[in-house]
Amino acid sequence: MSTKLFELLLQASIYTVTISVVSILIGFAISIIVSAMLLSRQRLFMLLGQVFISFFRGVPLLVQLLLIYNLLPVIGINVPSIVAAVVGLSLCTAAYQAENLRGGFASVPSGLVESAEMVGLTPMQIFRRIKAPIALRLTFPALVNEAILILKASSLVSVVGIVELTRMAQDLAGSTFLPLEIFASAGLIYLAINWIVALAGGLIERSLPGAPR
Repeated sequence: MSTKLFELLLQASIYTVTISVVSILIGFAISIIVSAMLLSRQRLFMLLGQVFISFFRGVPLLVQLLLIYNLLPVIGINVPSIVAAVVGLSLCTAAYQAENLRGGFASVPSGLVESAEMVGLTPMQIFRRIKAPIALRLTFPALVNEAILILKASSLVSVVGIVELTRMAQDLAGSTFLPLEIFASAGLIYLAINWIVALAGGLIERSLPGAPR
């Protein structure tokens, strides 16, 4: 396979990484809200959180992307394909990240929270100094795994017209009749990206407060 073809795959991988990173960050912000709803004592909020997670974990991502891509114009919202792709990936990963965070917050020892209340810390101080650091450390490996899954799942956004790595590989394989070389190269690029994510995740995890050295 020529250098030019490999460069085209690398250029397409920029879309893969960009869409994935933006979706993961937006999804994380949404997941904090959803996990708070799941842990809420208000039944309505808890129910809404459960409905959100049930839908986005129960419906295939491909169907979600097609629903969002076709639904937005119907309700008068015309956005580029890349926006629809980011919305779909963000909502999907938010459901999984919220479930991870819910488990992390639920695992915070109640004795620590009670001790903090006894010394006069406010609920926000308890959240910022105790609950959030412990929950993040407990759930960080799962969040890194979720990031890797989203990177691989981003190949599905080609259904809404995004020419990311997998779609570029398909186009090149069809035009050059070199499917084995093209897809093997695409696989190596995915492997390299996910290896970097796993390596960075391990380094960040070891730097978190309270993490084993």
